[in-house]
Amino acid sequence: MKVSIITPVYNASRFLEKTAASVFNQTYTNWEWILVDDCSTDSSWEILKELLKKDNRVKIFKNEKNLKSGKTRNFAIEKAQGRFIAFLDSDDLWHKDKLSIQIPFMVENQYYFSHTSYGYISEEGKKIKSTFHVSTKVNYKNLLKRTEISCLTAIYDAEKIGKFYMSEHARKQDYALWLSILKSGTVCYGIDQELAYYRQVKNSATSKKYKLVLKHITFLKETQNFSTVKALYYTAYWMVNGFIRYFIK
Repeated sequence: MKVSIITPVYNASRFLEKTAASVFNQTYTNWEWILVDDCSTDSSWEILKELLKKDNRVKIFKNEKNLKSGKTRNFAIEKAQGRFIAFLDSDDLWHKDKLSIQIPFMVENQYYFSHTSYGYISEEGKKIKSTFHVSTKVNYKNLLKRTEISCLTAIYDAEKIGKFYMSEHARKQDYALWLSILKSGTVCYGIDQELAYYRQVKNSATSKKYKLVLKHITFLKETQNFSTVKALYYTAYWMVNGFIRYFIK
């Protein structure tokens, strides 16, 4: 049962080889890795060509113009030939047993969508913060209140539920994708094991907190067709759970 790993690449030369090592070291070996360079201006494309030489399961593509991560992932999903669609960003890492644990978990239990707990690493690759623990089961309303499905841990079964694609909304394309899958009636099941590592990269362009709240309200109205009142209701839960996630745990 082949897994298609989806990775958009943009100026990722600092981290790409480490990410590649975490894929090549997977104890589950039936995978293809689809990497799409989104017009990087660093040496990312050269690194991708070297990865292609190392392993014939690697497939590389290059956008003719910069499309951003959502459309770039969609291009990779279109190319995917595996039964399972998995996501890994170019600066994040997987535990070597991630696929060996997650794929049997889905197949044996007939789960079509799953995610796992994950840890945090610094730009230098050092472990920071505590593990982010996930719930046993997540449905559409759960995810509106707590955005616990992370892109680097999510896998869905395209053979069973069909291919789902990223939203073309300007922000949170992956979150919109999870909501779309859950809204179709599929449930996401969690594995409470730290099987991936999210790299926190400093970003001077981070918005002020109140702007993030306003953008979240807009996101819910535009992608979920919520009224302002309904969007405010779920944003209130999102804010509280976000505070707990980042400042208390």
